[in-house]
Amino acid sequence: MEVIYWIADNVFGTPAILLGFIVLVGLLLQDKTASQRVSGTFKAIIGFLIISAGSDIIVSALTVFEPLWKEVFNLSEQPLGEFMGQNAFNAEYGSAVTLAMTIGFLINVLLARFTKLKYIYLTGHMMFWTTTIFAGIVVHTVGDVSFGKLVIFLAVIMGIYWTVQPALTQPFMRKITGNDNIALGHTSASVALLGALAGKVLGNKDNDSEKIKLPKGLEFLRDSNVITALTMGLLFLVGAVIISFKDTPGAEELVASAGSQNFVIYAIVQSFTFTAGIAVVLMGVRMFIGEMVPAFKGIATKIVPGAKPALDSPVVFPYAPNAVILGFLGSFVGALLWLFVLGNTVGYIFVPTMIVLFFHSATAGVFGNVTGGVRGALIAGFITSTVVAWGQYITVKMLLADTIPDTAMWAADSDMFILGPIIRFLAQLLF
Repeated sequence: MEVIYWIADNVFGTPAILLGFIVLVGLLLQDKTASQRVSGTFKAIIGFLIISAGSDIIVSALTVFEPLWKEVFNLSEQPLGEFMGQNAFNAEYGSAVTLAMTIGFLINVLLARFTKLKYIYLTGHMMFWTTTIFAGIVVHTVGDVSFGKLVIFLAVIMGIYWTVQPALTQPFMRKITGNDNIALGHTSASVALLGALAGKVLGNKDNDSEKIKLPKGLEFLRDSNVITALTMGLLFLVGAVIISFKDTPGAEELVASAGSQNFVIYAIVQSFTFTAGIAVVLMGVRMFIGEMVPAFKGIATKIVPGAKPALDSPVVFPYAPNAVILGFLGSFVGALLWLFVLGNTVGYIFVPTMIVLFFHSATAGVFGNVTGGVRGALIAGFITSTVVAWGQYITVKMLLADTIPDTAMWAADSDMFILGPIIRFLAQLLF
């Protein structure tokens, strides 16, 4: 049992190692030379870590962006009452979560081997957080639950989810990538699907975001890095100017965070930092995919014939970088709307976690664009903020209020919000 825990923590709990191991196995199965094995494995790990580094850069900028706009609208965190919290929850149920995640992955591989759903889910950090949130819902729903029952329930649920989710999004992934080599393995799948369907009905496929014709003097806007910097720069600038004229404690704290630097200049630098993070993520994706897809053929042909890797959401970003920004813009507008609506209707202060909103709405934007062009990408982004806002309220207040509501406010994602009520129902039914 200790060996299983060690593997769960050190392999499945470390996505770069898990994916590097997968690449190595694929290269071994193809009888590649030692040089090719080392090169392919190392480059896949480095590419994935570059993605993580880029994501960290994005997160660092968004940790300024989020409180900036909260202060603009005079919003504050809402007390959650009595709850376990992540540390206490991990101490009591963490081993069940890691074991369920490991067994769930094995179920995913077996389902891919013996069914027509040939997808293997490889987004390790999402595997952990999804299992954790679902465990919180189960414990909140049924109270004290035995270790064995919790592990079996979660393992079966996760194994099925990790197999079916990529299959549902694959028809649109084929249109986005132009091939059938990779799949989406991410908790943004629900809003990606909703965005694609909405784009099909309400959008205009011919008005592709990547084919926008600009006047000659504005051709620089074709560069995705430039348009990202302009968009985020405008949002940061407007927020910073408003904060500079406020004398509230929150505004003073934000201004002080800039140190000796002028706060407006500091905010503008954060917008460029965000853009740099996007550029780093895209570079990592190209390196990672360049090694992952060829190596995966070894697994597909030997262990799970015809299997496809289901990968993290940034894999779709290079295919429609303009749609990435349009999706985020649509979700940002929606987030501002739901901040006020939720606060004035149900008294809940929605925490618009920009980390979740960006990665999910960016993915949804790419899916919305492939079916509905510019309008589809914007609508997909708005759908994302709607799912995240109302999903957060329902999950935090009703599904896991006494376990880990603090975690659900920043680490729960679109699919978790959509599936949460189903997990609660199944827990009531089976325990």
